[in-house]
Amino acid sequence: MKNKPLIILITGASSGIGLDTALSFLNRGAVVYGAARRVELLKPLEDKGGYGIFCDVTDAASILNCVNKIIKREGRIDILINNAGFGLGGSVEEVPLEEAKKQFDVNVFGLTEMTKAVLPYMRKQKSGRIINISSIGGKFSSPFLGWYHASKYCVEALSDSLRMELHQFGIKVSIIEPGLTRTDWGKITAKNIRKNSLIEDYSYNADKVAEYYEKYYVSTNTKISKPSVITKIIQKAAFSKHPKPRYKAGTFSSFYIYGSKFAPTWLYDFAMRILMKIK
Repeated sequence: MKNKPLIILITGASSGIGLDTALSFLNRGAVVYGAARRVELLKPLEDKGGYGIFCDVTDAASILNCVNKIIKREGRIDILINNAGFGLGGSVEEVPLEEAKKQFDVNVFGLTEMTKAVLPYMRKQKSGRIINISSIGGKFSSPFLGWYHASKYCVEALSDSLRMELHQFGIKVSIIEPGLTRTDWGKITAKNIRKNSLIEDYSYNADKVAEYYEKYYVSTNTKISKPSVITKIIQKAAFSKHPKPRYKAGTFSSFYIYGSKFAPTWLYDFAMRILMKIK
């Protein structure tokens, strides 16, 4: 839209990558709507001139209400950034299916419902960008994060299909694959790994994997990427005339992806055991 500010909707905008991205787009003159369940955490965005809006991505009615409010006020949505998500840890054997379903409700079905709500308007205007925040965890697997990896694999596959389906409408789809990034993700995930790995046979390995994530996400002695590193990549996907289907960024992003892709499976498994100090 020439001479008109971009209308951007970002889910999971209350902290971390979502909040940093929302603020960065405001600085570039966009009209930004940050969606989250805890709207009180959107105050930093509102203080800078953005709009906080309640949205629970596991509730279809909440999603439609969110999108309808923006359309009623702005008449369009130019960019949708599906950022809402969380990491469910624990042994595959022990994670309750109810929690596993919640993982998919947020990371996969919530993302899809939000996209479906926005698409009729993007198709009508013959333009738009959908940027799905996946993870390097959508390209490989690691122990005690099976359900999280499965959800991100789904995001990768759905995004690929969407990209081809929406090409005829001028709508571009990109996937962002962050590596280790300084957010609360690791701390929460480590807690979940311990909570959902109580069988004694798993406890040693589960604790070691939890310690691995705490080492990078909680300790101040290790350096991992700031959210701003991922924000810059998201901006590339948003403003590039010909955005890439995938962007990877952040600590260890290439290491894990290329290691799982090119190393023999036995070697990759061995490396993961050494890296995480598990049996």
